[in-house]
Amino acid sequence: MNTVLLLLLDSRAPAGAHNHSGAMEAAVSTGLVTGLADLEDFCRARLRTSARVAAAFAAAACRVQHTAAPSADGPGRPDEWALLDAEFDARTPSEATRVASRQLGGGLRRLLRSMLPDADLVTPWAHCAAPAPHHPLVLGAGVALAGGSPALSGRAAALAACSGPASAAVRLLGLDPFAVQAMLARLAPDIDTCAEDAALSAAQPPRSLPCDGAPAFDLLADFHLTAEVRLFAS
Repeated sequence: MNTVLLLLLDSRAPAGAHNHSGAMEAAVSTGLVTGLADLEDFCRARLRTSARVAAAFAAAACRVQHTAAPSADGPGRPDEWALLDAEFDARTPSEATRVASRQLGGGLRRLLRSMLPDADLVTPWAHCAAPAPHHPLVLGAGVALAGGSPALSGRAAALAACSGPASAAVRLLGLDPFAVQAMLARLAPDIDTCAEDAALSAAQPPRSLPCDGAPAFDLLADFHLTAEVRLFAS
């Protein structure tokens, strides 16, 4: 694994994730998460639902970036990227979650530009109507550009779906960070399974990728916007 890939996947990378809690702030404010056990349940639920979707789309984006023949339109046809973006959008019913995903995608694309200045990070999404692509797509493309595989892209997306809320919970609840890391280690087999499933589905048409729903997370994301005081953007 090369250094660029390690830097890309470093949780301390300045890609905007530290401003997003993945609905954890709303879960804490509503009393759904009050301690370490609740946090673990929260993360396991994400791995069964929204993380599975994000991992599959990250793996698919990595495959497109890797396998498409270079052309005047950059790696992959613009319609491939636009279709992936539209299909992920359709699987994200919460407007707040969609906005957060595109904010994170824009932040990660900016990070990739600074790390890989010669890479084309504009053309693949030039035909998308939104100002920035969804985060899993940028993550998958970035992992491919750094030499990683679809399975690694899926693993990165699945891990981020848990580590983001876990990091937020440490700040929101004052949890022991060592205990939280131990909890994430317990989730490792489930994260690996999520990544393996994502890699297997990467070659499927975008419409056939997982569409597992997480209504509670969608509701929490939208509820978060009603809070008068917010520590996180989402």
